[in-house]
Amino acid sequence: MLTGRQQEIIDTALEIIATTGIQGLTIKNLAKHIGISEPAIYRHYENKISILIAILDFFKSNGEQIFCSQTNSDEKPIRKIEQIFERHFQLFEKKPSLVCVIFSEEIFRNEPILQEKIKEIMDMSSRVITAMVEEGQAKGEIIASIESKYLTLIIMGSLRMMVKKWQMGDASFHQQKEMSSLFATLRKLIEIPSNKIT
Repeated sequence: MLTGRQQEIIDTALEIIATTGIQGLTIKNLAKHIGISEPAIYRHYENKISILIAILDFFKSNGEQIFCSQTNSDEKPIRKIEQIFERHFQLFEKKPSLVCVIFSEEIFRNEPILQEKIKEIMDMSSRVITAMVEEGQAKGEIIASIESKYLTLIIMGSLRMMVKKWQMGDASFHQQKEMSSLFATLRKLIEIPSNKIT
């Protein structure tokens, strides 16, 4: 459980990343934005890396809540996956700077602990999506001729590319419309039409 000051540091770090990029996140800038001394930051977080770890933990916690709610849903597996897409985009819209952290491989390259954290998030996402794909395959709702792990890669890769396109500020990109079109396309690729389910 984060203290009020720790949450303020994380929120401010995300604001800095959103406006100046990951390179703008320094202890000095954080202290200046919050209006406290640098030593006051260090009382809560050891360094910039520990703040990034806290941000990744925040994202992982939100992801776990999304996955849990969909895993326990009575919806069809394909709809569960679609709702996971939708809720992640809602989170990214609320905190766009999360995208700069989650999808910025360059900040993880030389930091094993950050690499491990992002791997945990990716593995968690993959396990949940794969389980939903396999549920759909078992029910005859999702094609079984392609291994679940490859269908999962297609689904997760599609989400990643959509998020990156949104992040890059494509003026022609309309989030809700694009998400609906993308998932309609995914449905055509992986879903067995209801009139063909025996």
